[in-house]
Amino acid sequence: MFTIGDFARLGRVSVRMLRHYDSIGLLPPASVDPHTGYRFYRADQLRRLNRVIALKELGLTLEQVRSIVDDAVDVAELRGMLRLRRSQLAEQLAADTARLTAVEARLRMIESEGRMTTQDVVLKEIAPVRVAELTAVAPSYQGEDISPVIQPLYPEMFRRLTAAGITPTGPSIAWYEPVDPGGDAVVVHAGVLVDAEPSAAPDVTVRDLPELRTAATIIHHGAMDDVEPSMQALARWIEENGYRTDGFAREVYLDYCPDTPEKGVTELQVAVYRD
Repeated sequence: MFTIGDFARLGRVSVRMLRHYDSIGLLPPASVDPHTGYRFYRADQLRRLNRVIALKELGLTLEQVRSIVDDAVDVAELRGMLRLRRSQLAEQLAADTARLTAVEARLRMIESEGRMTTQDVVLKEIAPVRVAELTAVAPSYQGEDISPVIQPLYPEMFRRLTAAGITPTGPSIAWYEPVDPGGDAVVVHAGVLVDAEPSAAPDVTVRDLPELRTAATIIHHGAMDDVEPSMQALARWIEENGYRTDGFAREVYLDYCPDTPEKGVTELQVAVYRD
């Protein structure tokens, strides 16, 4: 048999971990010297230790691990537990990937600060337009919340327009409004210019988007994930010229490139006014 130190080295774990597993009954030693209290383990206990470590690294709780190694769960239950854990890990990976993308976008924004000047901003009147639209709700106006909500809306809308025999007459456009003035959630509107009556497409809302009498606008080149520098330039211009904003920005996708978003061209339009 092996002392607890030797067994820990063979199993590539800490002595403290083995003592903890003993205290909770997960992996008791093969024998304990009644006089010294020293713990001794057999070589065949490495099999149980290895299973415990492998299951623990999957993210299972020690109680779940105990049930599995003690054969207290059948194959079907074990399969279900592992499938659930696989799903949880996939969701966590997707969330971490989204956070990494957001961090990289923020870094690009910081690195590009000062490169775009407010000379690129144009003040103009935006005429009313007729659009077909689909809507959904995003938990906030942050890019990582908006993108997964708005992206599926356009393919679905174009599919419905095709089924209704309606051909878009201009670029796609997105705009936003709060669900609750005091909350973070926003209604995301995905639209496209059309020349059709409201009754022409029963599965799509056709409506007139009102004019913006005075709008501060700027052209953004690149993916919308990298829009922050353009928004900063627009905000600086609005502030420096004594204007106030009136609602969220509209986004007019002058050159929409879903497969190569870095090649996209978008006009940002913000309604503004002076006191």
